[in-house]
Amino acid sequence: MLKPEIEDGQVTLADPAFRNDVLRGFASRPRAIPARWFYDRRGSELFEAITDLPEYYPTRTETAILRACCADIARLAGAGRAVVEFGSGSSTKTPILLRAVDPSAYVPIDISGDFLRESSAGLASAFPGLPVLPVEADFLHPIALPAQVADTPKLGFFPGSTIGNMIPHSSVDLLRAMKASLGEGAMLVIGMDRIKDVGVLEAAYDDAQGVTAAFNRNLLERINRELGGTIPLDAFRHSAIWNDDRARIEMHLEATRDVAFTIERHPFEMAAGETIHTENSHKYGPRDARILLRAGGWTPVGEWTDPNGLFAVILAEAQPARHAP
Repeated sequence: MLKPEIEDGQVTLADPAFRNDVLRGFASRPRAIPARWFYDRRGSELFEAITDLPEYYPTRTETAILRACCADIARLAGAGRAVVEFGSGSSTKTPILLRAVDPSAYVPIDISGDFLRESSAGLASAFPGLPVLPVEADFLHPIALPAQVADTPKLGFFPGSTIGNMIPHSSVDLLRAMKASLGEGAMLVIGMDRIKDVGVLEAAYDDAQGVTAAFNRNLLERINRELGGTIPLDAFRHSAIWNDDRARIEMHLEATRDVAFTIERHPFEMAAGETIHTENSHKYGPRDARILLRAGGWTPVGEWTDPNGLFAVILAEAQPARHAP
């Protein structure tokens, strides 16, 4: 049974999957919580603020690439596809693609329902003749798309290098789930961040204004609010480090002192210096990206990058599986 919580004067229900992941994450060693739980309403708002920061190059770089390459994407994909966006958030990059490809419908998918409805309403207003069909769901699994687009060719849209938040085998599982949702013959526009100077990478995830730190610590606030936690927020600091062996930025919440707390009356203790691993952001070289896509059932058919090679946008096709060379 879902547990009632009160947020902004409204009774809500704690997500049992959130509860299970948090309790398991704090009990495990090393401690870790899946990054998808960042995105309650406040977390989604903070992430949108992160995308405007001067240190955070991915959003503005990918946006510039999309402006330059969407005509090519439209030529390769053809008109009339239903655009299906995975993890749509505020959909700030989506209008660039929609204006170029002449879609038959737009299906935004996001786990944050309130944010999804607001952004969908904005896009419906901006594109009055376009059917906008939001789906509140966890896109890590195959999704039943609206019946209105069941027989329509699909163009998936997965910008922001969100694929980098997953470890490689989970990324492959996600790509396969996307193929199952969209069907053979579908195409996918995906953003992938490139490996680059460590100083540039670490600054992008530990900005001078502390917005990323607030985004990270908001996870603890959510635990306290939704799961009756007693975590002292001032006992944890944000940490972002480059793991060269795994080609990823890791975000952690590090205890600055010995601390004890409860989550739904379950007791936990952490010593000073211990961390909760909250997010990975894997970076891919050109060949790595293509191998990952092929492992997930997608064949790259086009690739575009910025002049400095910071970021890549790739168009891939869901072709039938091959069982021999």
